[in-house]
Formats: sequence, C-alpha cells, structure tokens
Amino acid sequence: MKPTTLLCAARAALIVPVFAALGGCMTSTPIWDAHFGEAERAATQAQIIDPQAAEHTASPDGIDGKSAASAMTQYDKSFSQPATNTNPFVIGVSSGSSGGSGQ
Repeated sequence: MKPTTLLCAARAALIVPVFAALGGCMTSTPIWDAHFGEAERAATQAQIIDPQAAEHTASPDGIDGKSAASAMTQYDKSFSQPATNTNPFVIGVSSGSSGGSGQ
C-alpha cells in the first residue's frame, strides 16, 4: 500500500467515529419537537363546546343544606341493606317438592 492511502485510511478511521458521536447528540426532529402536544391540545379543546359556560349561566335554584344532607344520607342507606321481598310468588322459591309426577 502507498503511504498516502494508509494516511487517508487512518484519518477516516478517526473522523468517522467522531461524526457518528456528534450525530447522536443532535436531535433529528426539531420541527416535530417544536409542535409536540399540539394534536392532544387541539383534540381536548374540540371536546369543549363552550369554555365560558359557567360565566354566563345563572345558578339553579336548589334546596337548603339540611335537606340535601338528609337526602344524601337516605340515598346512602338505600345501598347498605337492600329491601326484602315478601312476595311468596317469587320465581325460584317454593315449598313444594321438586320431583315430577310419577306413579
């Protein structure tokens, strides 16, 4: 081999890893990074019909606090113990025999 060819190969062997390392440090998507999250924000805003709805609607008439607390207590109690069914004609419950008519 010629000495100049050997010198060029040595330079290439030193320069290529340097460029590869510098390429890893640089971001490849500067435009995408600048617009990151815009699609999500646009989709969220598209789901809101009127962002200032609370500002130009009147408060509805309600009930007093004591009545509301009592209603919530009764509502919570309705889930704690279900009502018992006293109807004897409930399907699946009988006192008769389960056998068929046989001789």
